[in-house]
Amino acid sequence: MKLRVIVEQDEAGYYVAEVPALPGCLSQGKTQEEAIANIKEAIEGWLEVMESKQSFDSDHLVEVAV
Repeated sequence: MKLRVIVEQDEAGYYVAEVPALPGCLSQGKTQEEAIANIKEAIEGWLEVMESKQSFDSDHLVEVAV
């Protein structure tokens, strides 16, 4: 899965990473590399939580590539 991540440096010098496609999925790090590693973990956690919240019939599950 590929997602766009916005990484910006805040006033305190930390790098903040946000995934616009996943509301509330944010992380940070002291370096840009650390912020990216942390947002990867945040994405995995976000997806895991969302999957556990949804109940669906797998017969109706379709994957679509854009």
